[in-house]
Amino acid sequence: MILCDKLIRDLVRNNSMIDPFIDKLTQKSAISYGLSSYGYDVRISDEFKIFTNVDNAIVDPKNFSNEVFVDRKTDCCIIPPNSFALATTVEYFKIPRDILVLCVGKSTYARCGIIANITPVEPEWEGNVTIEFSNTTQLPVKIYANEGACQFLFFKASEVCETSYRDRDGKYMGQTGITLPKVCR
Repeated sequence: MILCDKLIRDLVRNNSMIDPFIDKLTQKSAISYGLSSYGYDVRISDEFKIFTNVDNAIVDPKNFSNEVFVDRKTDCCIIPPNSFALATTVEYFKIPRDILVLCVGKSTYARCGIIANITPVEPEWEGNVTIEFSNTTQLPVKIYANEGACQFLFFKASEVCETSYRDRDGKYMGQTGITLPKVCR
């Protein structure tokens, strides 16, 4: 079952699920963020990792090098054509054991050729969410810090899962800031 604004608000009150929590959709002079009808529009912080291939590096998820990124702290990020940037949510999440979160892009960015991508946020995971923004166009595209970036949809399970992210001691548990790929050894 997908959760509506009232049920999301109750989860936040009872479980501190989102911090900081904006109780209504905020749109004035910004790309909207906060509680919507059936989800929560998250914001991204002002720290970005922009993909670059200056040194002709190879991207290897098993041996990931930070050298493929340029770090920026700014109120907006310009993503080069056919490239991507990483950012992190302003909001810190504590997902209850019977909730699964999926992310969808905001139409404002989608209409500019930006795709927001994260994997599902699993039951009992907590932290700031790292989000990848892909620029699918032939032109540079801007994304804005402290404004809406994508929408999280919350799904309540009919049963509590047998093994949660916390139970597995997941490698991204408690992450803060932009977190690069990790492989357990």
